[in-house]
Amino acid sequence: MNGTTPTGVTTTAPARSWEDLVTTALLGTDRRPAAYAGSGREAPLALLDEAAVATVRRRAGLRPARAASRPDPAPEDSRPALPPAAARRLTALLADRSGGGNGGRRGSSPDLMELLPQWLAAANAHGYAAPPQTLPALLDAARGRTDLRPAALAFAGPRAPWLARLNTDWRFALRAAPGGGATLPGPGDTEAVRRLWLEGLFAERVALLGALRAGTPALARELLASTWPTERAEDRLMFLDSLRTGLSAEDEPFLEQALGDRSRNVRATAAELLSALPASALAARMAVRAAACVALDRTGNSPAIAVEAPLECDSGMERDGVVAAPPAGRGERSWWLGQLVEAAPLRTWPERLGGRTAEEIVALRVTDGWQGELHAAWCRAAVRQRDAEWSRALLGSPSAPEAGGPGAVSLAERAKLLAALDPAERAAWVAGFIATHGLSEAFQLLGVCAVPWAGPLGRAVVDALNIARDAGNYPWSFSGVMGLAERCLDPTEAARLEALLAIPDEREDAAPGAGGYWAEAFQRLVTTLRLRAEMARELAPAGITSPSGVQGRGRQAVRGSGSPVPRDAGPRSPQPSAQPQEAAG
Repeated sequence: MNGTTPTGVTTTAPARSWEDLVTTALLGTDRRPAAYAGSGREAPLALLDEAAVATVRRRAGLRPARAASRPDPAPEDSRPALPPAAARRLTALLADRSGGGNGGRRGSSPDLMELLPQWLAAANAHGYAAPPQTLPALLDAARGRTDLRPAALAFAGPRAPWLARLNTDWRFALRAAPGGGATLPGPGDTEAVRRLWLEGLFAERVALLGALRAGTPALARELLASTWPTERAEDRLMFLDSLRTGLSAEDEPFLEQALGDRSRNVRATAAELLSALPASALAARMAVRAAACVALDRTGNSPAIAVEAPLECDSGMERDGVVAAPPAGRGERSWWLGQLVEAAPLRTWPERLGGRTAEEIVALRVTDGWQGELHAAWCRAAVRQRDAEWSRALLGSPSAPEAGGPGAVSLAERAKLLAALDPAERAAWVAGFIATHGLSEAFQLLGVCAVPWAGPLGRAVVDALNIARDAGNYPWSFSGVMGLAERCLDPTEAARLEALLAIPDEREDAAPGAGGYWAEAFQRLVTTLRLRAEMARELAPAGITSPSGVQGRGRQAVRGSGSPVPRDAGPRSPQPSAQPQEAAG
């Protein structure tokens, strides 16, 4: 290529692609010299010269080439079209790419991008098709935020993979859609199912197994068993994890066989799944081992629980998923004990401990300092077995002075225990916790509550925010909870918040400007709630009364298809855990 640099130096060098120039810039010219070795310029400047010439060439046009074949037409989307007002709202949501304010001060305007996940969840629930003109902006938004991708691709429909083949920036849509958008064969098409399982890519096989497991669990298990010995260890682990969906006693023979797998991770996962089946043979074996370690001690003035941890981890325990080597800082015997109790059916303990209920057992004193280890193992067992009675007992009263239950030792454990309760009881417990302990420790607990928040829970959050404002607390410490309230509070609460919009008289010990911030934050909350109500009305089909707000389903709607905690401030939300999603409101 002959060219003249911006400095007037004439050069002769082969043209390099723009991608090649970018790679050189990223690696550094010391490791990958520029092509203008004879230009007399230093390597970094020579690279800039090359980039300048390439920029002019790119702007000037393309070299003539053979005409490419015309792409096939985009597939039809038979779903109903969005109502016009909802389509205009989607355009506005996609146009707002601000990311929500700067620093800790977000202003009084709603963060539209944080409402987009909820809007998409509601539009998908109604079964609407995406307007074609919004697809590029929708895919751009999903490209920048991975949490949006499942809902965005579901809303975009069959045209998303079609567009992704024409623009590499959207290739994530091809990865997310097995086979680049191809429809998975149904369970009745046994030949196609078998062919895809034997010949498909790994992602396609995972998607196929998950789809079959959701509808026909036995067929998915039989398919997996047919090729199990020839699969790689890492693939076996991923495939085995799919059995969590629809797990039943029929899976026990296959999982028992997997206990002898050559991969330790596969053996551990199989043991975990079997322990979630209280009637399984592994659960019975673990019950015998755990019961031998825990007994009722009647020698004192009042009954207590005596613990004698295992003296060794034998081969049978290891085969059943007990990891012999403890992590750093843990004693071997306590490590083994925790694993045995965690895997034993919770129904073991009433019979073993004098016919007591879960609440009575948890209230018993545990001798020799074993209470924390024993209760923590029971917490894990209650979560794994989704036992509401034990979860309720281990949580204890939300007004307990220590801000926790008898067995819950962390906020994360309390959040997992709450997931086993029904939505109304869960919301009532968290409301009581907030009324006693405030919001500083409640963020993770709010993340497992069904959306929209039940009335008592919503009022508890608003009252706690108001108390924090009146106390002159540092306002930005609560911005995370405030952002969560904007997405989860029932929109009907907007009228009750009107009284909080005025700037309060600031206390002498309050943070400077705190009153103005609180008024601004409450104004944004009220505006957002009204906007959510309006969005719901826009999405409601003609002749159908809309719900009180744009809602998704269950805990996922708290963050809108898994969207992250508001980016301004506040504590982080809990990691997702496996649990069914409840209907929102």
